[in-house]
Amino acid sequence: MPARRIGIDVVPLSRVRELVAQDAEPALRRMLSSAELLSSSTQDGPDLAGIAGRLAAKEAVFKLFHVGGQPVPWLSTEVLKSDGGWPVVRLTGRAARLAREAGLGEIEISITHDDAYAIAVAVSAAD
Repeated sequence: MPARRIGIDVVPLSRVRELVAQDAEPALRRMLSSAELLSSSTQDGPDLAGIAGRLAAKEAVFKLFHVGGQPVPWLSTEVLKSDGGWPVVRLTGRAARLAREAGLGEIEISITHDDAYAIAVAVSAAD
């Protein structure tokens, strides 16, 4: 039976609020793809909880790779919405390579947020 790997991360919404207040579009564009930015915007501006949830999910997925001392592959790890509305992970480029090297199977994620924090959990089977 394959081993399970679990990654978890928490992002304070205050951190995202600071990024957005400091005109963080360049920073956000280094962490979120165009599709993610589009999904994280509303008529009233950025969806802070959505952004925080995506960042937490990307960190949680990165923890599944079991690689130390490397930067998170922000743009090659995408957190998008399925047709049903739940979050799904799409790996490309460096993130896909790290997942293959770690022997990971399909990655499932769950994201939750409240007034102050977004939390994400990622789970995968590993060879």
